[in-house]
Amino acid sequence: MRIAQIAPLFETVPPRRYGGTERVVSWLTEALVEAGHDVTLFASGDSTTKARLVPVVPQARRFVPNFEVNNAPYARMLELVARQSREFDVLHFHIDFHPFALFSRLNTPFLTTLHGRMDQDWTQSIYGLYPDVKLVSISDSQRRPMPHLGWAGTVHHGMPADLLRPVADGGDYLAFLGRISPEKGIDRAIRIAQRAGIKLKVAAKIGEEDRVWYEREMAPLLEGGGVEFIGEIDDAQKPEFLSNARALLFPIAWPEPFGLVMIEAMACGCPVIAFPLGSVPEVIEDGRTGFIVENEDQAVAALGRVGSLDRQAIRARFEQRWSATRMAQDYVTIYKGLAG
Repeated sequence: MRIAQIAPLFETVPPRRYGGTERVVSWLTEALVEAGHDVTLFASGDSTTKARLVPVVPQARRFVPNFEVNNAPYARMLELVARQSREFDVLHFHIDFHPFALFSRLNTPFLTTLHGRMDQDWTQSIYGLYPDVKLVSISDSQRRPMPHLGWAGTVHHGMPADLLRPVADGGDYLAFLGRISPEKGIDRAIRIAQRAGIKLKVAAKIGEEDRVWYEREMAPLLEGGGVEFIGEIDDAQKPEFLSNARALLFPIAWPEPFGLVMIEAMACGCPVIAFPLGSVPEVIEDGRTGFIVENEDQAVAALGRVGSLDRQAIRARFEQRWSATRMAQDYVTIYKGLAG
């Protein structure tokens, strides 16, 4: 098939460090190319891909002031895609609602994977205008606030099977990976580790939007005993960080549509201790790849049982359920349904 992937412009594809959506777009694009499809990626010019790259802007826009209120780069992207739309069997967008108005009036089939939450006040006012636009959710839980939209299916994320592999068999610390923000539950993770008497290593990004909260609320906790703040890490550092951890703590405080860190941990054979919000019950198999707990007391108790989980079996389950090849196959099924 002739497929266009249209990525956000905030990060490169793939991102150098943090960037969930751009990472998934990269994994999907490369898996589609590997499967023999003719793929074009619309993204920033400093992206790297085996597909044909259309550079919408020279560089990723993560650090450009006022980029969020200056929509010119996305307007340019939509126009570039529209001018080439007849060259493709399907257009796959990853930029929220931006393509709806224009591409609903064109003939090339298109779909949009939604990577964010759907339970906010503003979502109904915009998505409700386009009930027939084909959408893909990244978990069944993501679509629950707006079940009446034009959902074409749910496709759980997947990652390259060889990107992260176990390099050890567990260690003497707990891991927290991703981003430091109120909804990610870093404060809960610190309390759980302290109550369990186990060191917590934190490998996480601090975004500018969370800087004030971090400095006021979290910095004192991270400077306390039993916590080591490593900072943001890349994929090359994750196998050692996760493989050597006794477990990954994922005590989220919001309905996260899909937490990539959960499958990254499983790829390294690392069990996950997670709260049952968002996609967690769809990703973690309780008692098999980790434990789903309701509160901090249960999390501490689960840490006493985490040694009973087979880390090789966790890795095997990752290979069965969470590969980029499986993700690409799921999307191709949807593509063919739209283009048929």
